[in-house]
Amino acid sequence: MSEEVKETAAVAEAAAEPVSVDTSMYTVEDLQKQVKPLSKNGFLRFFQKIGRWWLGSWYGFCDKHPKGSDLIYKIFFLVVFSQAVTIWQFIVMTFLPYAFPQSVFPKITVGWPDITLGSFTNNGASYVIFGDNNGWGYFIAFEIAVFTAQCINFPLQRNITYRSHGNPWLQAMWYFIGWVLVSVFTNAVWGICNVFFTHWGWYQSAGLDVVAGLIKTVLTGGVSMAIFFFIFLIIFPDNNKMAKSSKAKYEKLVAKNASTEKIVKAENNMKLWEDKATKSNAEKEYFKAKSQVNAAVMKYNAIVKASENPKLKAEDKELYPAKIEKAFENAVIAIQAREEKEVAYNAARAL
Repeated sequence: MSEEVKETAAVAEAAAEPVSVDTSMYTVEDLQKQVKPLSKNGFLRFFQKIGRWWLGSWYGFCDKHPKGSDLIYKIFFLVVFSQAVTIWQFIVMTFLPYAFPQSVFPKITVGWPDITLGSFTNNGASYVIFGDNNGWGYFIAFEIAVFTAQCINFPLQRNITYRSHGNPWLQAMWYFIGWVLVSVFTNAVWGICNVFFTHWGWYQSAGLDVVAGLIKTVLTGGVSMAIFFFIFLIIFPDNNKMAKSSKAKYEKLVAKNASTEKIVKAENNMKLWEDKATKSNAEKEYFKAKSQVNAAVMKYNAIVKASENPKLKAEDKELYPAKIEKAFENAVIAIQAREEKEVAYNAARAL
């Protein structure tokens, strides 16, 4: 048996052995200090318990399925934040158009480039990418609403969904360029659909006008959100993948005996991405550890409460001391892990 195989077997054997934890340094009071007290309001307390249980379950799922959980996490927050800024747009559009009085911005159909498309004009249909039937005032208000929504969406997606540590100004520039191009594309596609819908008289039908509105929502909202998912992957690249890629590039240059200038540049780039990866990983692990402490302490409290049930049978009650001891030990393990992750998190923030 080779030394490498022996070492691997020894590691596996050690991992299989039960971990002994010294719990003598901790008391029940120490455990209770780890979690914020639940609200006295029964309604809020109910959702707090669900939230804490969910976070504990979610991070357990993350440990078992890192790639799948990462994809689910990103898609979930992408959709949530996109819908949230849509609500913001609705609120803005409810009031902002009043800032553009019809005396200055008449309520007439305006648009650009306003191109006539063959025979599709018998119902006043023309190809428009930017414009509105309510005039330029309403259209300007709409664009302001959309732009401010992106100003809200960008930091949420950057800091929460993708946990990026890249240059925010450079990322904002690419985000703005992407937003303009996606808006032009989706509006251009919708402009063609609008010509046909107008020509066919859909807007005069009580049912078909709803279908047309739904198609517009899907095109200008759903499609752009799907495109932005891939744009975000470029703007906010995965730090670990970039660190691995930059390291491979550096090692390749070293192996080829490239010029000192190229090697130094590649080495600096490698260190930059490694620092970013260290920060994002430490941040993720720390917040996960905090949540797992909450979950472990809550589980301990639940077992203790269940053991005090006067309706418990004698044989069932005898099982609870071992359960309580194990739950206490798991809570201590979670606390110690959180403390270790906190040290690593603070060190990473100093990079």
